[in-house]
Amino acid sequence: MGDNEYLFQSNRLGFRLWRNDDLAPFSALNADEDVMEHFPKTLTVVEVKKLIDKLSQHHLTHGITYYATDLLETKEFIGMIGLAHQQYKTEFTPAIDIGWRLSKNAWGQGYATEGARRCLEYAFDHLKIDKIISVCTMKNLKSENVMKKIGMIKIGEFDHPDVHNHPTYQRHKCYQILNPNPSN
Repeated sequence: MGDNEYLFQSNRLGFRLWRNDDLAPFSALNADEDVMEHFPKTLTVVEVKKLIDKLSQHHLTHGITYYATDLLETKEFIGMIGLAHQQYKTEFTPAIDIGWRLSKNAWGQGYATEGARRCLEYAFDHLKIDKIISVCTMKNLKSENVMKKIGMIKIGEFDHPDVHNHPTYQRHKCYQILNPNPSN
């Protein structure tokens, strides 16, 4: 794949739309119990296919999504980093959210932080978005650390309505960042 297939890039990462050949590596990622530690369950291949279809449709509808993310040097798919409209009912939504989910072999190398910073830059400078949130479970300290590293500020806690059947995962933290150069 050539670099021109990426919507945008950071120093080490390429952000692109989803392809059929992402199903196998994304299914492996979502079947990994360590990767899915802060979610109610791992996902089956069928559920991952539905997720990819949902992410692709989200891009068609809104012009943003959690993008398939590759290492530029090797073209290896490492997961997703990106933006999405969140409509679930809380005091913080509706809002545009930034999120990430990376394969375990990509952990500890700064990819989530680098990718999230680049997605914020894309959102603020190219898309002219004024405010972005990010949420995580109370115990997801790694994601919370990324939120802090990219300049987000904690604005509250809430019970996530999409996981009300899973009390262990229901309580979430919400972080926010404002566009430093808001549009007039």
